[in-house]
Amino acid sequence: MKKLHIGMIITCFVLLCATTCWGLLYSYVSQKTIPGQLKIGFSSIEGLRLEDALAHLEKEWDNFEHQSIIVNLKEHNDGAQGTRGGSEHEWTLERLGYKIERQPIRDKLLQLEEGSLLERAKYRFSFPDRLELHIQSDKKRFSQQVQQHWGWIEDSKPVSAERRISDNDRVTYKEHSVAYRLNFESLFQQVSEWVSSIKEGYKTPDFELTLRVLQPEVTLENLKAEGIERKIVSYTTDFSTSGQGRAHNVTSTARTLHNWVLLPDEIFDYRKVIHATDEHYGFREAPVILNGELVPGIGGGICQVSSTLYNAALLVGLEIVERRNHSLPVSYLPKGRDATFSDGYINFRFRNTTGKHLLIRTEVEGYKLTVKLFGTIPEEIHYRIETELVRTIEPPVNEVIQKSGKRGTRKVVQPGKPGYVVDVYSVEERSGKEVGRQRISRDTYRPQPTIIAVTDPDSPASGTRTDSDSHPDDGRASTDNSASGGNTGAKNFSDSHPLLEDGLRLIDN
Repeated sequence: MKKLHIGMIITCFVLLCATTCWGLLYSYVSQKTIPGQLKIGFSSIEGLRLEDALAHLEKEWDNFEHQSIIVNLKEHNDGAQGTRGGSEHEWTLERLGYKIERQPIRDKLLQLEEGSLLERAKYRFSFPDRLELHIQSDKKRFSQQVQQHWGWIEDSKPVSAERRISDNDRVTYKEHSVAYRLNFESLFQQVSEWVSSIKEGYKTPDFELTLRVLQPEVTLENLKAEGIERKIVSYTTDFSTSGQGRAHNVTSTARTLHNWVLLPDEIFDYRKVIHATDEHYGFREAPVILNGELVPGIGGGICQVSSTLYNAALLVGLEIVERRNHSLPVSYLPKGRDATFSDGYINFRFRNTTGKHLLIRTEVEGYKLTVKLFGTIPEEIHYRIETELVRTIEPPVNEVIQKSGKRGTRKVVQPGKPGYVVDVYSVEERSGKEVGRQRISRDTYRPQPTIIAVTDPDSPASGTRTDSDSHPDDGRASTDNSASGGNTGAKNFSDSHPLLEDGLRLIDN
């Protein structure tokens, strides 16, 4: 009986403990307030009932998304943004594309009242004191909002500086202009970093939108640094006796050469000018020189441009890399002052030794060709060119045999022309005083033979006899490269090699 009594007491005690624990557990999970000192992002909902906490959060979240921020457009040091659109603007975070992810927080809070009694007790007991608040951002919408207000700033494009040369050869410059782009990435990063780091009692700062500067390809500083400061020389030749074909060839080649720029130490290549002219304008029929004789061809006159440029280069003291005189003297220049061209054989090249950029400009007016060089050389330095006749080469005599007529009759069919050997000197002057002189070339021009018709009825056939006493130097034009500063690079040719000068090609038969 005693044991039964003790058992009943123990049973009652266990039931009482279980009932008490169950009651305490039920009371714990039935709390309507938020557990602990819970903070969600910048909001504290400690001690609030669940429904009140949710309502409080919704209100704070709405307030946050409707929070206005002010963006100041930073004025560039040249007053870039002007006045259109103002220097500041105000947006709500919601309009800029920021949105709080609300549903995950709601779900976590509502789960306090879901599940079995034990599950709810366990969930409440382990509930953290802080929940992270995630805020979505919409970069595209952010950009659209900023662009709608200040996008006009990006309408402009950078414009390069310009060098202008007036009719009287004065060099002036037009200032370049820059363009601006909104530094959207920086602004977006500023706002997003602030949004992700907000805490309770946050303050909304002002944000700064900066401008990125887009420079043009050519700035005024870079253009002036090229050193094309003034006209340093000009040289003019006349082609008023030229036919239409030759005038076209001279004018077209000059047009290609116009505004040709050489970098410091760059070598000018006349062949490039000829090929470009042939491609863009084409050459017309005009006399060319073939083996020392004028014959019909295509491109006649192209050497007047190279020769005029050659004289301009000499007057600046530039280094002549390759040059050769014509086989015959030309009418538009003194002897020794010409520069011929034969595609694939003879070129005209010189080096820009001024240390700065060199601009070549051409002008054709009234059948006169002028080549002007613009750049930088000391104003006290000048060069003059002197030509000295070394000797005259007498023309050979060629006899042409004809069968009809009185025996022994001699008639001059074509008068001969003498040839010449000339030395050319470059004289350097500083402040009007001669400081240097050097021979730059020794040029030979071949004589043209005197042709005499001789009647000889008994001769078996007509033919030509050449005077055996003709001068040994009556061959092709030549340049003595042994002269100090002589013209290098020109090929030597044998008498058997056909040489076409002052043109591109013969007329196809």
